[in-house]
Amino acid sequence: MKYLFIAALMTGFGATAMAQDGSKADVDAVKKIISSKPADLDKQMKPFYKANKKNADNLVAFGREFMNVKDTANAKVYADYALQASKNKCAGAFLLLGDIEALGDNGGGAAAQYEQAIYVDPKNPDAYYKYANVYRKISPNGAVAKLEELRAQRPDISVDALAGRIYYMSNEFDKALAAYDKGDMSKMEERDLSDYAMSAFFKGKNQKALDIAKYGLTRAPRHAAFNRLAFFNSTDLKKYDDALVYADALFNKSDSAKFSYYDYVYYGKALSGAKQHEKAIEMFKKALEQDDLDNKAKRAGVIKDLSTAYQEQEDFPNAIKHYQEYLNNVEKASANDIAALASLHMQHGSSLQDPEAKKAAFLKADAVYNDLTNKFENAAEYATFMRARLNTQLDPDSKQGLAKPYYEKLIDLIAPRADKDATERARLIESYRYMIAYYFIVQDNKATAKDYAQKLIEIDPENEIAKQVLDATK
Repeated sequence: MKYLFIAALMTGFGATAMAQDGSKADVDAVKKIISSKPADLDKQMKPFYKANKKNADNLVAFGREFMNVKDTANAKVYADYALQASKNKCAGAFLLLGDIEALGDNGGGAAAQYEQAIYVDPKNPDAYYKYANVYRKISPNGAVAKLEELRAQRPDISVDALAGRIYYMSNEFDKALAAYDKGDMSKMEERDLSDYAMSAFFKGKNQKALDIAKYGLTRAPRHAAFNRLAFFNSTDLKKYDDALVYADALFNKSDSAKFSYYDYVYYGKALSGAKQHEKAIEMFKKALEQDDLDNKAKRAGVIKDLSTAYQEQEDFPNAIKHYQEYLNNVEKASANDIAALASLHMQHGSSLQDPEAKKAAFLKADAVYNDLTNKFENAAEYATFMRARLNTQLDPDSKQGLAKPYYEKLIDLIAPRADKDATERARLIESYRYMIAYYFIVQDNKATAKDYAQKLIEIDPENEIAKQVLDATK
């Protein structure tokens, strides 16, 4: 994260020092002059400098106004004026100089100025925090150690919350949580409550994140971040009715809320969970329209969510259509991705009454499982098992023996293994049962049926089918 970003986040931290003699009107006047960008800026500023040349606080405030419009040259001039006026004892001036260095991507220079501010005013929390915020890029732990110095100077300051903030901005969410947990939420700023809840959210602690967000809402009911976090975490906790209440608050009752594609995705998930599938589909489509969805992988994920929404509505043609679109957009489809498409075709087939339409859907599923076998060697056994089952539905009386080659292949794959897990044993038992039925009933080949029955009884001694066939063929 660039120091430019740090400086932007820090805007206003050092601006609290203001004239103590009622000359705030000068600061307001200077702000208007600077914002108007006059050609004779220096001329218009001269009388204000003269009137305040011994007022270090106001000179810093003038510099802050220049800083706000990115005029770092004049900001530095007025910071230097403030140091002259205070004989180098103005912490605010050093803070301003540090912010200028940070804006220029000079972390070392910024830290040096903040150190000076601490030396001049060891009880100023802004100085410690700004120093720590710059130093965190080198060492978050070292930055937090600096904040511990503040604890000794200002026991009234929530140092643990500031430490949590440093760790949060360094993406060390476990440490952020640990730091925030030590603090008192009633003394935390709203941004720290938000970061606290976000840290919990990022670590999958949804109930904790929800509780923090709900506390934040007791202090700021129209706070977009708190409503968003309550909404997201309620959705993840499957509290869909609550989630929709918070979603309404986010979209319609929050101040200065800006929405991303992710907000619409979560809205769609909450609506799906509440069985409002039509509205969920609308939200997923809305997510796909957002400008910030500029990442192909993320876009593929939203398309997959849209497919799932259609699936839950049992609109299998649209579910399949969008799932195929997902496969076309995902960078590299996994074995599970491809298997899911086959499953959609099977579900579609099972939902149809027309025999020919049903058969066509099952054949599409079969083709996908064949594709899965060719692309993923380690998925061959699963794909073969699914093709065997699928072909038993295409050939329910087994007269055509459509499932036979797949069950035979399963036997060849599994039977030689010395150690078989529960899944492998179940698939092998099913394969033997099919072969027994096929040879005993369809082919009237009792000898071969007996051979398979003998193999089945070896791995499942209490199998009734195997016992009956063996008895019948004595």
